[in-house]
Amino acid sequence: MMKALVLTAYSHLEYMEVPQPVPGPDEALVEVKACGICGSDVHGMDGSTGRRIPPLIMGHEASGVVAEAGEGVKSWLPGDRVTFDSTVYCGRCSYCQEGQTNLCERRQVLGVSCGDYRRDGAFAEYVVVPERILYRLPDSLSFEHAAMAEAVSIAAHAVRRTAVKATDTVVVVGTGMIGVLVVQALRLAGCRRIIAVDKDLKRLEMALRLGADEKVEAGRVDVAEAIRELTKGRGADAAMEVVGLNETVKTAIVSVRRGGRLTLVGNLSPTVELPLQRVVTNELKLSGSCAASGEYPTCLEWMAAGAIQVAPLVSAVAPLAEGPRWFDSLRKGEPNLLKVILKP
Repeated sequence: MMKALVLTAYSHLEYMEVPQPVPGPDEALVEVKACGICGSDVHGMDGSTGRRIPPLIMGHEASGVVAEAGEGVKSWLPGDRVTFDSTVYCGRCSYCQEGQTNLCERRQVLGVSCGDYRRDGAFAEYVVVPERILYRLPDSLSFEHAAMAEAVSIAAHAVRRTAVKATDTVVVVGTGMIGVLVVQALRLAGCRRIIAVDKDLKRLEMALRLGADEKVEAGRVDVAEAIRELTKGRGADAAMEVVGLNETVKTAIVSVRRGGRLTLVGNLSPTVELPLQRVVTNELKLSGSCAASGEYPTCLEWMAAGAIQVAPLVSAVAPLAEGPRWFDSLRKGEPNLLKVILKP
């Protein structure tokens, strides 16, 4: 048996004993050392997304130590320090063969339960994951910071999808945790100028500290007009939307120049209204960005070298047993609370 934080009913978490999982062929049992609370867990635990059907152990942003290697596992030994992808891909379909593992035909996500599958996650003392999604941790990277690798990989993948050029001015709409990581990844990609947009002044100030050049405080000014002023009437070359709501998607679209690029990263809402005429007549290039696809090794190197800073984003580190209280704080939108890391 082991201790785990279980979503036993919608909006209800219990810290309780459950059977310890057993690794199958090509799988490893990982002793979890740290697991971050993701916004998708906070927003989806009430049943609104249909992807957190109880009973379920959530959690997919984690790090730990290999405790046991299943049959056929060749690259990992007990004691190895690891993190792992949140996407469980098959490795066999055409998308996986082409390196687009995030689009795998049999894609599953750790800590998700929906109509198609149920896969327990890492809010537990142990979790079982396929060998192919494991990544070795640099010695200098703590377990708490390594639990942020999944979030960093999302930002890195989104920036890669945006195809940033050195001459670009890029607007980042939404400077929560992923947004601030996007800002840092843009800077590493050589982006010339980064403009951060948010309603929260403290988050904007953090974005400035971590790489943004200018800020626009939405709600106090006309964002489109402010962007035009900052770009001499032209508009930004690209915008990255990291929220996923009608208002923020529209803000991103009106921020870019004719022929500009828009990458949608946030997905708080399953559907949004699209200013179709503006997209069509301005020939905007619209891309979605989902999870990560091969960015983990680079992200871990960035984090170990301090090129991507995650420490400023960690608001609290707490025992897993206190998980229900921290989930409640996040759901209520407690001020200045970004990432909470839970430790079994």
